[in-house]
Amino acid sequence: MGNFNNVESVTGIMEYYDTLAAGYDELHGEEQRRKLAILKDYLKPHDDALLLDVGCGTGMSSDIFNCRIIGIDNSQAMLREGKRKERNNADYLRGKGENLPFKDRVFDHVISVTALHNFTDPKRALGEIKRVCRKNGAVTVLKKAKGARDLEALVDEVLGITDLVDGDFDRLLFFNIQTPPQ
Repeated sequence: MGNFNNVESVTGIMEYYDTLAAGYDELHGEEQRRKLAILKDYLKPHDDALLLDVGCGTGMSSDIFNCRIIGIDNSQAMLREGKRKERNNADYLRGKGENLPFKDRVFDHVISVTALHNFTDPKRALGEIKRVCRKNGAVTVLKKAKGARDLEALVDEVLGITDLVDGDFDRLLFFNIQTPPQ
């Protein structure tokens, strides 16, 4: 199993999202918010929790989660839309899921919603998610994405799927990386 995308397709994807940014919430908002509400119910973050949203897009997670959120995305236009909304519980920065600029185990929860298929190196991105997470999180895989079943297997290999919800468009894969008490 190698890279799921090549450099040209990733560049094209970022251009697509940059073009779509202003209308993204109107086009995909309802669907994304449904997924985020399910994630919130499963993860149950406390108000003082710190959550990382990898591939945050326009930052819809801050509409659903009440905790402190850091959103990271590679599309400057999508981030601009998120920042424009002036959410008090979120900060956004530009970056790639394959190279998260954070210390190990700093986030209580990490989510990545409908983004994994856009990464140049999904396995590395999942490794980064695992590295920065200290409790639990979720990754959703778009069912119609190229190699969706391979991506699910990769999530299980790297993070260990503890629960799964089969949604309309995505499969929501939950993981728990807490070390059990001894």
